[in-house]
Amino acid sequence: GAVVVSHDRAVLDEMDAIVELTPRGASRYPGDFAAYRQAKAAEIAAAEHDLAVAERRTADLARRTQAAAERQQRRDAAGRRRGQRGDLPRILIGARQDDAERNAGGNAQAAERQRAEAQQDLAAARSRIEVVRTAALAVSPTGLPRTTRVLAVEGVTVGYRPGAPVLRDVSLTLTGPERVALAGRNGSGKSTLLNLVAGRLRPWAGQVSVAVRSALLDQRLDLLDHDRPVVENFSRLNPGEDANGCRAALARFQFRAAAADQPVAALSGGQQVRAALACILGNAAPPQLLILDEPTNHLDLEAVAALEEGLAAYDGALLVVSHDEDFLRALRITRWLSLDDRADAAGRRGLTSG
Repeated sequence: GAVVVSHDRAVLDEMDAIVELTPRGASRYPGDFAAYRQAKAAEIAAAEHDLAVAERRTADLARRTQAAAERQQRRDAAGRRRGQRGDLPRILIGARQDDAERNAGGNAQAAERQRAEAQQDLAAARSRIEVVRTAALAVSPTGLPRTTRVLAVEGVTVGYRPGAPVLRDVSLTLTGPERVALAGRNGSGKSTLLNLVAGRLRPWAGQVSVAVRSALLDQRLDLLDHDRPVVENFSRLNPGEDANGCRAALARFQFRAAAADQPVAALSGGQQVRAALACILGNAAPPQLLILDEPTNHLDLEAVAALEEGLAAYDGALLVVSHDEDFLRALRITRWLSLDDRADAAGRRGLTSG
């Protein structure tokens, strides 16, 4: 037997059961990851149904309570008018006032009990939704035209030590909102090519031209200052946004109120990636080219699902390196390129389509 901790969906598909840990405790799901996803989908549907029922009950109870209070007020007002006209003996007026007060008190207590029960059911339904529902990421459109030449890499050679190039004579173009995945063994130069495109490396030979706004999300999240709060990182990377705009953008990425004031270093791996995405994609004009270097490495399954949903809504160009085949399929990759390990007679290493 074996107990495996993993976020790799291919590995989880080989398991006999999945145990999920949430703030509500541990839940066991028989079967592999595909069975787990079906069970979670059923849980979400049931939780959303219960929430809708609880919301309707609460609203209906509020309407009925208000209507009953208004009817009682009308009866009390009618009784006072009759008493003022002398239509009723004083002793009967006093008795009716006593009955009205008792009835009002009893009705108020009953209404308060019902309201408390309805609010308790509503809170329980909402807590279930918070546990099972994936937090979606809101991404603004980039407006990238399909005919725009986004990227041109022409005959580039580059490396880190003189005389030891990692890439030789590599060429690559992206046009419009293409979604391109780079493949190749470890050490083949995938991250090196991404750093070239992001401007972190200068080519020894050849040219790199990026014609649109771009951003790189790497494994170490180097764009973030990990000692500063999330909101300060957002302000630094988006200097055109005022304080209210920063807070509103971060709230769309689930960093609300005090959560935005936490230092990046205090966040979990998944939260740090979400903070980086907020800083990159949270403004009104996100970059038209997004460069991703193994973005799912430190994410839990819910965070990966949120990332997939956010990037599925992103309408710019993507250049991605990832070993997570499920993640790449979810991104709807339009072109696969492999760094060819086989050098030609001139010792060049290039890209092959796949």
